[in-house]
Amino acid sequence: MSLSLLVAPALSLLSSPLLAAEETLVVTATQDTISELDTPAAVSVVNGEEMRHAAPRINLSERLSGVPGLQVQNRQNYAQDLQLSVRGFGSRATYGVRGVRIYVDGIPATMPDGQGQTSNIDINSVESIEVLRGPFSVLYGNASGGVINVTTTTGTQPPTLEASTYYGSFGSWRNSVKATGATGDGTQAGDVDYTISASRFTTHGYRHHSSAQKNLANAKLGVRLNEASKLTLLLNSVDIDANDPGGLTEQEWRGNPQQAPRAEQYNTRKSTKQTQAGLRYDRQLSANDDLSVMAYAGVRETTQYQSIPVAPQLNPTHPGGVIELSRHYQGIDSRWTHRGNLLAVPVTFTTGLDYQTLSEKRKGYENFVAENGITLLGEKGDLRRNERNLMWNLDPYLQTAWQLTDKLSLDAGVRFSSVWFDSNDNYIIGKNGDDSGDASYHKWLPAAALKYALSDAWNIYTSAGRGFETPTINELSYRDGNLPGLNFALQPATSDTVEVGSKTRVGNSLLSAALFQTDTDNELVADQSSGGRTTYKNAAETRRRGIELSADSQPGYDWRVKMAWTYLDATYRSNACGTDDCTGNRIPGIARNMGYAALEYAPPEGFYAGTEVRYMSDIQANDENTATAPTYTVASLNSGYKLRFRERWMLDVWGRVDNLFDRVYVGSVIVNEGNNRYYEPAPGRNYGVGVNLSYTFL
Repeated sequence: MSLSLLVAPALSLLSSPLLAAEETLVVTATQDTISELDTPAAVSVVNGEEMRHAAPRINLSERLSGVPGLQVQNRQNYAQDLQLSVRGFGSRATYGVRGVRIYVDGIPATMPDGQGQTSNIDINSVESIEVLRGPFSVLYGNASGGVINVTTTTGTQPPTLEASTYYGSFGSWRNSVKATGATGDGTQAGDVDYTISASRFTTHGYRHHSSAQKNLANAKLGVRLNEASKLTLLLNSVDIDANDPGGLTEQEWRGNPQQAPRAEQYNTRKSTKQTQAGLRYDRQLSANDDLSVMAYAGVRETTQYQSIPVAPQLNPTHPGGVIELSRHYQGIDSRWTHRGNLLAVPVTFTTGLDYQTLSEKRKGYENFVAENGITLLGEKGDLRRNERNLMWNLDPYLQTAWQLTDKLSLDAGVRFSSVWFDSNDNYIIGKNGDDSGDASYHKWLPAAALKYALSDAWNIYTSAGRGFETPTINELSYRDGNLPGLNFALQPATSDTVEVGSKTRVGNSLLSAALFQTDTDNELVADQSSGGRTTYKNAAETRRRGIELSADSQPGYDWRVKMAWTYLDATYRSNACGTDDCTGNRIPGIARNMGYAALEYAPPEGFYAGTEVRYMSDIQANDENTATAPTYTVASLNSGYKLRFRERWMLDVWGRVDNLFDRVYVGSVIVNEGNNRYYEPAPGRNYGVGVNLSYTFL
């Protein structure tokens, strides 16, 4: 499945990643390959080889910094996942991903309520990662910032077996194996392709109480049923056990960024297990018609111990300091694509229906027990919460593409997004009353783009679209002031975006520019965060204005230069701070300027080397703009050697240094943290080495 849905309505879940000879980055489609140059939207594509090149292969933050408009930061906290936002949407998330839809091989890594996570993405298996910035896709719903679509490798002949290992600072180990291959060329009945990958990662962690271990497995098996249809089975499993070091005050960060005082006191930690499977059926009905159906199901279980003091939990309505979640999710997305002519104009129609459902059992326990008159913290105590939550959505959609003239094209579509939430409270004891309730949200989501080709190598476009973002189950779960019940006062956020852009190819360089403005009503923002628990509220109005520039060049066959710059002015247009008026303040968690530059010498074999520089301007940590994470610039170096021997073997030995100049900086912030513990420190200078060995069965 591809995310360039504005510009390729022919897209279906049968994505076969192709690489055009003249384009190093492409947007994939069922029948047609649309280059990044020809896409009338802000789209960036990072291929899998780039993701794995001299990299630990642990986090998306390692290689996505070169995408303009994408702010992705490693918290150094595997209990909370990466902090990821697109054009500032998602910056409020204290864990997981909000405001951005994430897909892996067509299976959402974002739940129906809009909460996503990246921990199940296997970098070893990635073929490409496409990032669409802005709400310009009607084939995806419940997101304002955009879409991140991950496509994994489809096995081909000849079969290849690969083993790799990485060792880095802070006792970090990653060991992986991968097998890919196929029988036949994939066009005949009975042809099979496969990709199987597994890895294990362990680390002591940069900070105290931040050790983690992660086991990840991913499999993709395709079977050609006949010349017109194919069936693909997708399996994924992840198992994470991680300590949670928590945030620090500014004084604590500057005094000792590695400390984790509350974490050690309460033994804060989180365990997550997720297993999912998907089945995709693709059929070419005729020369002009395609059908695609994707069905999937999964289960995710989470247990989290928080640093909430004993005293608040003595309140009979308090839900406790231990969270146990069991989630079962499933869905189906079916779509039909037709290509033809209408009034002598070439046109493509894609129509479909997307259904997702999520069933959650949520329990809360005290995070302490009393033994012989002594209170032991960090232990699961008495039950304080027990509820069953359901959320589901049903979204029909229609997307069209019109080739009006040789140079002018129009893409337009609409989606009607409906989301329902229902909660049944099963913990009704004494003063803890019945907190059951339900809510529903509905919104029309139109999008359109107009592209004009000034030449074969230069396109300009303008686009407009509407985004829709509901509160997640976790955001509905708590009310400010430790009040009981669900936060049904939260309303969905609606954003309207207009954008103009230009893309041109000069020699072997692709230059892109996008200018946009997004106005949002009822934006969901963090209200207060304390003890690992965050409450949320609606800000009446916000505005984002920005410029995104990028250049990707290959000045020589073995050389590559990549640069990106983002300016994003994100502000409150109304008061979101109560008595302290913060109209005009910057929205916290969002950098106003981001810069990236990389230079690589990377021949297919032999010696290679590269360097990267990342710049991040200061980030406000609270709505009042009284706490700030300072500006920083960090650099990295990598070098290695690739050796092919006996034709079948390839050995790649490499090393890298990150934060080369040992800068002291904040890696991410916890927005509106109630105890001023906003800061999650980044490590100083750190090192890593890796070895990759592959064997091809010629």
